[in-house]
Amino acid sequence: MKPDWQALRAGEVRIGSFLSTGYPVNAEIVGRAGFDFVVIDLEHGMGSEREVLTQLQVLEATPAQAVVRVESHQAQRVHRILDLGAHGIMFPRVSTADQARACVTAMRYPPDGVRGVAVLVRASGYGREFTEYRDTSKTALLTILQIETAEAVENVEQIAEVEGVDVLFIGPMDLSTSLGTFRQYDHPKFVEAVNRTVDAARRNGRVLGILLGNPDDYRKYFEWGFRLILCGTDTSFLQNAARATAEAMRKAI
Repeated sequence: MKPDWQALRAGEVRIGSFLSTGYPVNAEIVGRAGFDFVVIDLEHGMGSEREVLTQLQVLEATPAQAVVRVESHQAQRVHRILDLGAHGIMFPRVSTADQARACVTAMRYPPDGVRGVAVLVRASGYGREFTEYRDTSKTALLTILQIETAEAVENVEQIAEVEGVDVLFIGPMDLSTSLGTFRQYDHPKFVEAVNRTVDAARRNGRVLGILLGNPDDYRKYFEWGFRLILCGTDTSFLQNAARATAEAMRKAI
């Protein structure tokens, strides 16, 4: 296992991007690009659990830590991804404290949680390092809960109070949609929702995370207190570079 997340929890910034294509070569390229971590996306991405395995394998040889965004809070799906060797899990659409507790317990072995115990899995070196993995997983794995509904904002203080939550991560497009202010990130309702999340995170010692639409927004959200900051996806990187090159060639013609 790569180094854990204690520096992030202590207030250092970690930057990352999403992986949406499910293609291991793209994962390897992005993993070597300079990001601290990447998020393999099972919620909106094109890959399946089989592609998660191959992406985790290639990312092992890069400096980037590997988080997986699951498509639901179902504990069995979380256990399977963790056994494959993910360094953290991002849970979408966490709107209540009960859902937050279910996410945390899915991340942890008994007596702290409900994660099933299997020794011969990739995460533990196929059994060779199981005891160490089991004993350190509580702090070595990152639990990220996405705050992206109006209901989540109403319950954000109770969500933040749940022991074991590491990151409150704002999903801007889903949250702005839920608030009726789609992509209006300066709208007072959206700003108020962010402020409520920031306040809850600070009172409870949680890290703040967000997805940026543009790297130019980094300073704004850093000063707001965000430390787990994502921008871009392998799909957008490929699309933007392809379009820029094609446009440059058309102009040359």
